[in-house]
Amino acid sequence: MAKPIVCLTFDFDAISGWIARDMTSPTPVSRGEFGPHVGVPRILSLLEKYAIPSSWYVPGHTLATYPEQCRRVFDAGHEIGHHGWTHRPPAGLTREQEEEELVSANELIRKLTGRCARGYRSPSWDLSTHSVELLIKHGFLYDSSMMGDDYTPYRVRQGDVIELEKPAVFGKPTRLIEMPVSWTLDDYPQFEFIRTPTWILQGLANANNVISNWIDDFLYLRDHLEWGVISYTFHPFVIGRGHRMMALEKLIRALRDNGAVFMKLEDAAAEYDQRLPFGK
Repeated sequence: MAKPIVCLTFDFDAISGWIARDMTSPTPVSRGEFGPHVGVPRILSLLEKYAIPSSWYVPGHTLATYPEQCRRVFDAGHEIGHHGWTHRPPAGLTREQEEEELVSANELIRKLTGRCARGYRSPSWDLSTHSVELLIKHGFLYDSSMMGDDYTPYRVRQGDVIELEKPAVFGKPTRLIEMPVSWTLDDYPQFEFIRTPTWILQGLANANNVISNWIDDFLYLRDHLEWGVISYTFHPFVIGRGHRMMALEKLIRALRDNGAVFMKLEDAAAEYDQRLPFGK
């Protein structure tokens, strides 16, 4: 009997994502503020309505700036995962900066939840060459930043050598579990419009069309795999808009009615670890 696991995940960037892009004038900051003040209460109410556990990836900047909203997420029973401190992609940081962000944000997560985060999701899904080493060093169970599969978790390699004019040399698997993601299952590129002097993100897709795609991705998992995980990624300031909240509820009801088992990502990772222990 197939067991299709669904993980609803939320990247609670608030204003940190705009600050990381040097967009600190009042209007972009206000876009980020929509998340904690409007989006989060709506999302928590919807998740409570359907008794759905979820995973939230929270930058240290958000934990420090919006402690009351972060407390509400945790008190509602949801996972608090690591999402950097400044929302700067690790690939653009030095090893020292990356580790400092890991440690500093983890300390705030520990103060909120009583333990350090079990899961990590890199800002902008762009790990550095040091990330795997640092995540293992600091005791993370899983990462959720890579895209090497769609429904099946896997062990993250360490020591890849990737050069343009030579065959790739792949490193060895580690105990770190990858809970894969995809831009196709992320609300941000689907819905957000951003205009800068050098680029435009068009966004503004029809929410019902997007939800139809997301439902079909789940149905493929249900119909073709005996066990698997699909992870949807949302941002409170994106999905929290009225018509998108309506679409999110449609998604939840369709998944529920078609046999979805809702889990926190940390619990899905733990189940994978039990099914395929490292080294076995």
